[in-house]
Amino acid sequence: MEWYAALGLLLGTIMLLMGIGMPVALAFLAANIVGAWIFMGGEAGITQLLNNGFGSLTSFALVPIPLFLLMGEIFFFTGLGARMFNAIDKLLGRLPGRLAYVTVIGGTGFSTLSGSSMGSTALLGSLMVPEMNARGYKTHMSVGPILGTGGLAIIIPPSALAVLLATLAQIDVGALLIAGIIPGLILACLYIGLIWVQTRMDPSAAPAYEVEELGLGEKLKLILRDVVPMLSVMVLTIFGMIGGLFTPSEAAAFGALGVLILAVIYRGLTWDSMKKSIVGALKVTLMAYLIVFGSATFSQLLAFSGASRGLIDWATGYELAPIAMLLVMFGVLLVLGMFMEQISMMLLTVPIFFPLAASLGFDPVWFGLIMLLALEISFTTPPFGLLLFVMKGVAPPQTTMREIYTAAMPFIGCSLLLVALLILFPGLALWLPGR
Repeated sequence: MEWYAALGLLLGTIMLLMGIGMPVALAFLAANIVGAWIFMGGEAGITQLLNNGFGSLTSFALVPIPLFLLMGEIFFFTGLGARMFNAIDKLLGRLPGRLAYVTVIGGTGFSTLSGSSMGSTALLGSLMVPEMNARGYKTHMSVGPILGTGGLAIIIPPSALAVLLATLAQIDVGALLIAGIIPGLILACLYIGLIWVQTRMDPSAAPAYEVEELGLGEKLKLILRDVVPMLSVMVLTIFGMIGGLFTPSEAAAFGALGVLILAVIYRGLTWDSMKKSIVGALKVTLMAYLIVFGSATFSQLLAFSGASRGLIDWATGYELAPIAMLLVMFGVLLVLGMFMEQISMMLLTVPIFFPLAASLGFDPVWFGLIMLLALEISFTTPPFGLLLFVMKGVAPPQTTMREIYTAAMPFIGCSLLLVALLILFPGLALWLPGR
């Protein structure tokens, strides 16, 4: 069978099964079984494929995923996240647009740990938008920062999604996590600068209102009690990896233990909160492991059928410049993001894109970071980006899709500017990992 026929058969089966409502992971598993029967010799091929898939789940690189997720769930359900949100809110005082800044700063911390952009958007939308609307904020100032936090959350460590991508692509997990620090800080500065410009151009977009003035002593108390302890767990986790003190798995374990200790100290740890945290982390972990299983077997089928090599030869045969090919892959991700969830997109594209990127001479960690940003941008790309509809679902009923599109565009522009900077200056991503 020609490579394009094999690729069409595998992808067509997956899309058909997804179209009739089968869960993504199961659709890939079913398509892989069909492919193994055809390309690997029937029953013996299926047995071999399943053995290889189970082998992929024994990778030590997968350990950070459940631990980072548990860290985020405890952070949320024990009230530690709410403490940090409220403290940042009070510390900013009468700063114009302060609730927008709170959303970016606090939302990034939560979204990074949760690993779910859709869940984070739903949570922040239901919590922050009504409050901002009650304070007279215009729609673009209340909705835009929430849609923008995903771009930060996906690349600033610890990020469960980055761990999953690195595992699927078989690249250094720690290097990919560390590579996101400088670009993440740049993107945060771009967001903060954007909010500052928006409030200066239209002060009525985020009207000031009276808040309780805090003295220096009260501010220091808030910082030391409700901000520093929470941030210290994340900072020590990150710098432990940078300094080589922790592997990513050890860093994840340290972070989960640190948040658990804080929950005990602040008396937020109850049987109910612990149960909810464990169940929440377990649900996402099981889904992630099914994704890894499906991706590993899918990659092997693509290689065994000749589809991977054929696609790479076809793509490189056009003699496009590597950057042009990168933009093509970027565009494919933007389109897919209008219809698919991030993990589903990774499952579909990683086995194809990373071998192609390697053939073009791209550093895999740098390309992984570009891909993470593409995944997040695609989620907010009009007209069908999934986060736009999540936001519509939790925003006040009078909010129109046009207003949501308009609010998202400046933050998409910031993310695209970061992608351009990473292409022009790869060292922004590769300097800290030492690549």
